[in-house]
Amino acid sequence: MKSCRIGIIGAGRIGKLHAENICYRLPQFTVAGIADPCIDLEWAQLLGIPLISTQSNDLINHPAIDAILIASPSHLHTKQIIAASEAGKAVFCEKPIGLTETDIQHCLAVVERQHTLLQIGFNRRFDPNFASIHRRVQAGEIGQPNLVRITSRDPGWSMEYIKTSGGIFMDMTIHDFDMARFLMHADVIEVYATGSVLIHPGFAECQDFDTAVIQLRFENGALGVIDNSRQAVYGYDQRVEVAGDKGLLLAKNQLQHGAYYFGRGETRSANPLHFFLERYQEAYIAELEAFYESWLHQQPSQVTGYDGLQALRIAMAANQSLQTGQPVKLMAAFNNMTESKIGVRA
Repeated sequence: MKSCRIGIIGAGRIGKLHAENICYRLPQFTVAGIADPCIDLEWAQLLGIPLISTQSNDLINHPAIDAILIASPSHLHTKQIIAASEAGKAVFCEKPIGLTETDIQHCLAVVERQHTLLQIGFNRRFDPNFASIHRRVQAGEIGQPNLVRITSRDPGWSMEYIKTSGGIFMDMTIHDFDMARFLMHADVIEVYATGSVLIHPGFAECQDFDTAVIQLRFENGALGVIDNSRQAVYGYDQRVEVAGDKGLLLAKNQLQHGAYYFGRGETRSANPLHFFLERYQEAYIAELEAFYESWLHQQPSQVTGYDGLQALRIAMAANQSLQTGQPVKLMAAFNNMTESKIGVRA
């Protein structure tokens, strides 16, 4: 098996998760280096990572590194993608791809020019249940899909995190925006969003919302509804359904265990898994397996830069809609780039 020597930029929660998954469960990769200004040296040494640095360029410019995994703060993503692309590296980048459309379009122009493999970390596409719904919708099992409904509610929050999260649409719902496009296989052309502060007044102080409902209209006329909450006391609530003219596909929550109690006066089951690290553990593995296969066989990325841009554009439109109280229209395409070109290694 040919090993992909990967360098990881960012050693926060998600960077550490990827590093540990690669070291313990993905033998097709080798973690050649990791960089973070506040690197946990003891942790990195325990994993046996040979190159430990505070500077991302030490990985980007290293001749023995094949690919870069970007798990740094969001405002650094486009700059680091460009640098890695120009250095001839394949790139896996956590969401969001960037924070402004201008920056992203410039970044993707470089990616296209360099023929860089770029995969965006929308890990939920690789969840076995959601991926099964996607395949079955595409196979025509429910006929013409006409409605997608996504429920995504977090079990809890930290105000320190909320202060720097970028807002509910950019931080949380962006996964759901991508999932809606993925399941319906269509771009969104209109967004209408409403939000409230119902959980804690601190959200309002951060100019954010803790509860939101978003309506989507797709280019093929289909509709979508997403509901979000920052506090679901019963666990990490993640449900999806797609309705078509011939049937319905539904993915329920994954529970802490599968045992049910049936009694005279009640029926009980376990709560959903508590947090995203548990709920999407297999998806995090699967998305890197897909990245490896694309790198090894020089195949198109399964989650392209176009996907990253479209999710961000929907998030920005949702913010605009919430501020104006009106639906916001989007154009599905941008410039002369196409989905097939962006994030593909020639």
